[in-house]
Amino acid sequence: MINVIWAMLAVIGIVYAGINGTMAEVNRAIFQTIDDSVMITLSLMGVLIFWLGLMKVAEEAGLLRALAKAFRPIVTRLFPDIPRDDPAMGYILSNMTANMLGLGNAATPMGIKAMKEMKRLSGSDEASRSMITFLALNTSSLTLIPTTVIAIRMKFDSAAPTEIISSTLIATAISTMAAILIDRYFYYQRRKKERHI
Repeated sequence: MINVIWAMLAVIGIVYAGINGTMAEVNRAIFQTIDDSVMITLSLMGVLIFWLGLMKVAEEAGLLRALAKAFRPIVTRLFPDIPRDDPAMGYILSNMTANMLGLGNAATPMGIKAMKEMKRLSGSDEASRSMITFLALNTSSLTLIPTTVIAIRMKFDSAAPTEIISSTLIATAISTMAAILIDRYFYYQRRKKERHI
């Protein structure tokens, strides 16, 4: 559905530009945007490669395992229907660790694998309780170091690209707590309804 909406927006914009006589400006804007997006992608690539490499070093040194071990008691409480040693738990912890380091792009493959493993556990095409909780946590995502945002700020010559760390930490801590509270609220409401049935 979203593809249809985007296609319709593009078609309507181009038709309107043709009728309005502003097609030259539309063409200039399209090519300028393409040029900007390629340059931003290339500049961000170096920073992301650096952080992904650093994450690999941390993984080899056992830092990620230690971080995952520290969060395991919390994660097992949030996902009680997933066995402690199931691969899904490992992918969930890896995804959360990558998100904490501000590596959303690196976290995505682990998030997809976590969802596949949770689908395997539930044996259904419907979203399970764990999948909903994971989606809420992944969307709110506590971030300790907003790597990608710092890289963008550096690209556009920010005077202090790292000054957003404290505000990002506060904002993502609040959003994560809100996601957990809302998720638990609906979880207990659903259990209460099931008991009455």
